[in-house]
Amino acid sequence: MSFPGLRVRNLKIDPPLLLAPMAGLTHSALRTVIKGYGGVGLLSTEMLAARTVPTENPHVSPWLVRTDIEHPLSYQLLVTCPEEVMPAVEALHRFGADAIDLNLGCPAPRVRKAGGGSILATRQDTISRIIGMARKMTELPLTAKIRLGESLDVQKLRDFCLMLEGEGIDMVTVHARLRSEGFHRKPRWEWVGYVKQWLKIPVIANGSICSADDARACLRASGADGLMIGRAAAEKPWIFGSIAREVYDADIPAREIILPAVYRQVFNNLNSRFRPERRLGRLKEFTHYFARNYPFGHHLASAVQSSSTVEEAWERAVLFFAGTDPDGWAVAR
Repeated sequence: MSFPGLRVRNLKIDPPLLLAPMAGLTHSALRTVIKGYGGVGLLSTEMLAARTVPTENPHVSPWLVRTDIEHPLSYQLLVTCPEEVMPAVEALHRFGADAIDLNLGCPAPRVRKAGGGSILATRQDTISRIIGMARKMTELPLTAKIRLGESLDVQKLRDFCLMLEGEGIDMVTVHARLRSEGFHRKPRWEWVGYVKQWLKIPVIANGSICSADDARACLRASGADGLMIGRAAAEKPWIFGSIAREVYDADIPAREIILPAVYRQVFNNLNSRFRPERRLGRLKEFTHYFARNYPFGHHLASAVQSSSTVEEAWERAVLFFAGTDPDGWAVAR
């Protein structure tokens, strides 16, 4: 199965594999590890609050720190009202964003209560004004990430997606679940196919793409122009390279995967780029997913989760690797 790369305005996304924005996970420490394995066409920041991002220092903010290799990088904005758009977009221009994504799908209650994420899908006049202002402010690719809605309603979803395209959105990513559905619910990839039929702009499929087999199945069901990978990117940072080779026939050399070495790289990146108070929480979040690579990985996850300092977390991880993966740990030390 071979697909051409995507071009969205001035941005080439090749292969068409995108990192999903995830709170506490898609930061510089993990993005550089993912980039090192190849295959990712577009990286993403964590969700950024449009209200506060103009005052953030990009050199120290854990949400904005980046290295030169983290490119192309999309910055995802959580906008709650049109008044937030102008200063936020101006800030992203200063930060060197390669694309701007609008979060229109986050189902978290605190986000909805604040007036952002998926609640905006019920306030289309507000969305229209937000997109219209952003479109006037930038020539960068302007994208949106959505869910299927509150219920399976073809007409509502069609009208919503056509509105996004009509207001100037350049690409839509569809998380193939309803707002109320958790990750345990099988994604409805075929509904992404409906969106693909309706729109002229590229449509990206998202939701439970955890392997090359999942990628093939999703593409068959949806006909999507590309794929966005979320939780599996934290569990297996090499997944983009694997899918790029196996599904998109990309000429990317396979690297040996030594699990303790991957963990150590993320740990070292956190220590070198983030302030001390910002390290432990992100290490715990990463470990929650990465531990799934081991049959008894819950021991690693619980040991790190119960740590009170990043140093203690590291010592406990070392003990786990030494006892569970001694050969890999010997190489990684």
